[in-house]
Amino acid sequence: MLHYFREILCFTCLSKCYTFSMVRFFNTTGPCNPTDHYMLPPETRLVHAQLDRYIRNKLYWVLHAPRQTGKTTFLQSWMHTINSSGQAVACYVSVERCQEFPLASEAMPAICSAIRDYAGVFLGEGLVPSIPQTDPSSLLSAILIQWAALVAPKPLVVLFDEVDVLRDQALVSFLRQLRGGFAARGVGKFPVSVALVGMRDLRDYLIQSKDGVALNPGSPFNIKQDSATLANFSLADLQTLVGQHTTETGQVFAPQALERIWQLTRGQPWLTNALLQKCTWQLCPDGEPVGVDHIELAREMLIQDRAVHLDSLAERLRDPRVKQVIETILTGDSRPDLTEGDDFRLCLDLGLVSLEDGSPAIANPMYREVIARVLSQGYQYSIAKPEFRWQNPDGSLDMDALLVEFQAFWRRNSEVWEQKADYTEAFPHLLLMAFLQRVINGGGRIEREYAAGRGRVDLAVLFGGKWNILEIKLVHPGDGRDLTIDEGLKQAARYRATIDPAAPTYLVVFDRTPQGRVTPWPQRLYRDLREVPGGSITVFGG
Repeated sequence: MLHYFREILCFTCLSKCYTFSMVRFFNTTGPCNPTDHYMLPPETRLVHAQLDRYIRNKLYWVLHAPRQTGKTTFLQSWMHTINSSGQAVACYVSVERCQEFPLASEAMPAICSAIRDYAGVFLGEGLVPSIPQTDPSSLLSAILIQWAALVAPKPLVVLFDEVDVLRDQALVSFLRQLRGGFAARGVGKFPVSVALVGMRDLRDYLIQSKDGVALNPGSPFNIKQDSATLANFSLADLQTLVGQHTTETGQVFAPQALERIWQLTRGQPWLTNALLQKCTWQLCPDGEPVGVDHIELAREMLIQDRAVHLDSLAERLRDPRVKQVIETILTGDSRPDLTEGDDFRLCLDLGLVSLEDGSPAIANPMYREVIARVLSQGYQYSIAKPEFRWQNPDGSLDMDALLVEFQAFWRRNSEVWEQKADYTEAFPHLLLMAFLQRVINGGGRIEREYAAGRGRVDLAVLFGGKWNILEIKLVHPGDGRDLTIDEGLKQAARYRATIDPAAPTYLVVFDRTPQGRVTPWPQRLYRDLREVPGGSITVFGG
C-alpha cells in the first residue's frame, strides 16, 4: 500500500501539518491488485478463452501474451475468484526458477519445490503436498496426484506461469507428465484443469537439443483445448482506468492527453501505466490537470530512463531471429516470406511487431522510437557536438544546413562505421537518425513511421515549434536513382500533407547498389530542389 503525507494548514496552530493518507497508483512492477493499484478486470481482455468451461469440462489450456501485459495479474485474480467460490481449489505456480535447468533431473525437483512454496503462500500449510521419492520422469506426475488427493473432495486447478522458460528435455518431460495424467484427471486423482502460461503458444515451440536434433517430432501437449491471449487496452479501457484515478484524487486528464497515450502505446498495459505514473508522480504530483504536453514529456522521460521493460526490449534486438524481422521493417523492404516461419511469430509473441493494415510493423510508436534510439545510440554518442550553424534566427531548425553537414559526415565516416554495424541494411537510416537526434536532443522530438513494404522511412522532426519532413529511401538494384527519386517525391508529399502542408520537406536518397557504392563522391553527394504538387521538396543524395 502506498502511503503519503498530504500538507494542510492547521487553523488551530496556524502552521503546516500533515495528514496520513492512502492512495492507489498506476502500477508498473509485478502483478496488480485492486487494493493498491488502479486496474481493470484482466479477464475482460482474454481472447479465445472459455473460463466457465475449463473447470466444469475438465479442460487443459494455454494462455500466451507478451511480457507485462497482465498474465500474472489475471492468473492470481482468477485463482482467488475460484477459491472464493468454493467450487474448486486453484493455485498459481510460477516455474521461472527452473530457467537454468535444461535437464529433467534438475528441473523436476525445482518445479515440485515451486509447487510446495506457492501452495503454502496461497492455500495454507494443510494443502501443501510433499515431494515424492521417485524418478524425475514421474516426479511431477506423482506430486500432482498427491496434491489432487490432498484437496479432495474439491477438484484441483493448477495455473502454471512462465512455462516458456523451460527448455529441451525439461520442457518435454514437464509436458509428457501432464499429458500422462490427463486421462486419469478427476477429483482426488489428478488436476481437473491446468493452464500453461507464457509468452509463446506451445505450438510455436521449436524444442531442440544442443546439437540441433529435434527431441520430439510429435506434439507433447496435444491435449490442450484452447490457446488464449490477452488483448491490449482499448481507448475505452484507458478512459475507465484513468477515471478511477480522477474519482479518487480529483486529478483530471484532458481527453486529448488520453488519446495521445493510446496513440503512443496502442494500449500496451505496461507502457500505459508507465506514462500515467510519470504524469501523476513526477510531472503533476500536486493534482494539476494533465495535458498533451505532459504526455510528450513523460514519453521522453520514459525513453531516457530506459526502464527494465524497455531495456529487455532492447536486449531482444540482438537476437538474430528478431534482427532479420526488425531490419526488414526498419528499411521498409518488401519480403513476401517475412511473415512465414517461426521468426516473425516469435516477434509477434514478444509483442515487438504487429500486422498494421495487413503490413508487418512495429507494435506501437513507443517501441518504434525505442528501437530506433537503441540501434542508433552508439552512433549518436560518437558524433561530436555540432559546431556548425543548424538553427535559424527564429530558433527553428535550419534543415538545409544540417543535411549539408550530414553529407560531409557521411563521406568521412560511413564506410568505416558500416563495417562495425550490426544492422547493415538499415545503417544509412540509423546514422541519419543518430545525426538528427544528436542535434535536437532535449529540444524537440522525432516522429518515425516505418513498416515492411512501404519502401521508405518517414521522419517528422519538431523543433522550435515548427515541423520538418524527411523521407529516407534506398536505391535498390533494378530501380535506378531517377525512379527512386520520383517515387520518393510522391511519398514525401503525401506524408507532408498528413503532418503539416507548409512544412519544409526533404528526400534523402542512399544508393546502396553495387554501382552506387563505387560512384565517385561528387556524384553521390548532390542537392536538388524539385517542384511537386503541394510545394517544393529538396532532394539530398548520400
